[in-house]
Formats: sequence, structure tokens, C-alpha cells
Amino acid sequence: MKISVGDTLPNATFQSMGDDGPVAHDIKDLTAGKKIVIFGLPGAYTNTCSTAHMPSFVRNAETIRANGVDAIYCLAVNDVHVMKSWAKDMGADVAQIGMLSDSDGSYTKEIGFDFTLPAVGFIGRSQRYSMIIENGVITSLNEEIERTTCDISGGETILDQL
Repeated sequence: MKISVGDTLPNATFQSMGDDGPVAHDIKDLTAGKKIVIFGLPGAYTNTCSTAHMPSFVRNAETIRANGVDAIYCLAVNDVHVMKSWAKDMGADVAQIGMLSDSDGSYTKEIGFDFTLPAVGFIGRSQRYSMIIENGVITSLNEEIERTTCDISGGETILDQL
């Protein structure tokens, strides 16, 4: 079942790469008493993700936080090593965007945002979206209809919604 505005995010544990190896992050801990932004995308180093989606959050991260957001996270069906490397290459680490790995795609599937496109090697990947979550509840959700566009799920849209 696809999540929607007003839903509480289902619980899950994600991974990121810390200085000493993988670190677990519980979604309830990330959202409890906080306003956060999560944006999901098909994959690190893919075309639209690297040329439009991630850059829109890197260039707007400071302003998004200045408008009351406690943290910004990128969620993708990639492993922690790829996510860390991509964050560095894109400047997401400097912009303090947290990189969350849904390495097996189970959370992406649970929230209804998975897709498969074997012709390009995408199996169980995430659709492109962004959302604002307040204390675990989705208050805004922006889902791209076309996988190759980033028209309504970028950082500028989130800024307009704050």
C-alpha cells in the first residue's frame, strides 16, 4: 500500500557509512519530535539523480534547515559504500544531507514506491519522491510520475511547502 499525506511512516532501520563502518538508523529515532525531509531516488550515480534531484537539495539544504527542518535525508536502494562515495562526489556530505541505505529495497517496497526496469538494471529501485515528515507523520508528499524527470520532488518544491 502506497503511503500518503497524514500517514505515519512505518518503522524501519536504515544504514549509513560512518567513520568506523556501517551505522544503523531507526526511522522512529530520526523522526521523533522533529521535522525532517526525506527524498527518495532510483540510485546513486544515475543520470537524473546526479544532475537534478541531489543537486536541488545540495544547493537548498541550508535554506531548508533555516526554515525549520531539523534534518534532510536521501534514501536509495544502494549499499552504504556507494551512498557515502556519491555523497562526497555530489557535495551532500558538506551540505549535511544524511545518506540512508535501503540496501535490500524492503522499505521502499513497503511504502509503495518500488519499481523494476530490467532493461537498465533497476530491480526493486525507488521511485523519485520527496516528503516532509513531522514527528513521524507525513505532512507533504511529492511523487514524480515520470522516472526521468525531477519536476515536483526537488529541493525547491520542499522550500515552497515549508
